[in-house]
Amino acid sequence: MRDSIKLNRLESAFEDLSYPVSRKQAAMRFDGVTVLMADGSANLGGLIRNCLTEEFAGPTDLYYELNNAMPIEAVGEPGQSDGDA
Repeated sequence: MRDSIKLNRLESAFEDLSYPVSRKQAAMRFDGVTVLMADGSANLGGLIRNCLTEEFAGPTDLYYELNNAMPIEAVGEPGQSDGDA
């Protein structure tokens, strides 16, 4: 596994796991891997630990759940509006 991975490559990286996989197993697998976000970076294993789901049925489930656990810095500039004009 690479030491770092871009945010847009996460779902394909999750395909390497055997499913179903527990949150704990997935977090251990990606511990020490840095996810590169729009404004910063974070330990991917730590982000997976912050997910609420205990077990993931497939890579898409893990990817969507991880999106809910991502910090605001992951997707763009903090406080930036999507069109409140």
